[in-house]
Amino acid sequence: MAYNKLNVFHWHIVDDPSFPYESATFPELSEKGAYNPITHVYTPNDVKLVIEHARLRGIRVIPEFDTPGHTLSWGPGAPGLLTPCYIGSKPSGAYGPVNPILNSTYQFMAVLFKEVSNVFPDFYLHLGGDEVDFTCWRSNPEIRSFMWQMGFGHDYTKLESFYIQRLLDIVSSYGKGYVVWQEVFDNGVKVKPDTIIHVWKEGAVPYQHKMAQVTKAGYRALLSAPWYLNRISYGQDWLTAYKVEPLEFAGSSEQKALVIGGEACMWGEYVDVTNLTPRLWPRAGAVAERLWSNETVRDPQDAYYRLADFRCKLLRRGIQAEPLYVGYCDHEYSGF
Repeated sequence: MAYNKLNVFHWHIVDDPSFPYESATFPELSEKGAYNPITHVYTPNDVKLVIEHARLRGIRVIPEFDTPGHTLSWGPGAPGLLTPCYIGSKPSGAYGPVNPILNSTYQFMAVLFKEVSNVFPDFYLHLGGDEVDFTCWRSNPEIRSFMWQMGFGHDYTKLESFYIQRLLDIVSSYGKGYVVWQEVFDNGVKVKPDTIIHVWKEGAVPYQHKMAQVTKAGYRALLSAPWYLNRISYGQDWLTAYKVEPLEFAGSSEQKALVIGGEACMWGEYVDVTNLTPRLWPRAGAVAERLWSNETVRDPQDAYYRLADFRCKLLRRGIQAEPLYVGYCDHEYSGF
């Protein structure tokens, strides 16, 4: 990251398949939720080493503890935290997102995020809030009753907003700011004016429209929608990343000043230590150049020569960066 002048490490540290973060206050989370509680965890010392290694290279570390969805791995170590799903009038044995109607949920989150706030020194925490599947909530009779009592009707985005708002209040009480995925904005959750909205979706609504909406509402925006490097395609796909202009949306100069940067994402469904490095580099370097460059720096051929040369530098430094196209690096054949 330092070689490529990337200065923030967004660490999506837990997800549905595994809870590898070793918590001092809730050790059961990793003991029962990690792939392996001995070999596949981030110990407190591991986390300190990552933060210090990054600090020495001018890189901030922002952890993400994504809730209320993406939390299946939390369940075994935190009984009662997740929502029991039902089939008809009986529990199915499956669990869904965090249960947002219980006071115990917020007591748990208050303790966990107090620890996280102390462990990670950066002002910001990423709190997630994306891709919440409402199927389980809809099936649960206690949640349906709560929805009726609160006047939410059948709009489960209001229930999600209820949860997120309480979580944001908890995190704010520890003097932290937060980044949230764009669904929090889309669902109308009341957030602090300095909240960062992370725009990641590409689909029916182009991300440019969402950037315009977010900044028009006065929020700072972080863009990652066009830069998901875990997605690969044949050919020079670095060009697609390079040609993005993050400020290319309808809006005033004041709106565009609210775009604080962008993020090259690498998700792990099909990525591990065997293919992480070559899939990232030098493609992430193309994103970094776009984000650090004036919009007039647009010549892809010029960029190709510089990135190809830089890729050879990465190889000499021991970074297994994949080629941009056919060719070779001089040091591979020069005998030194």
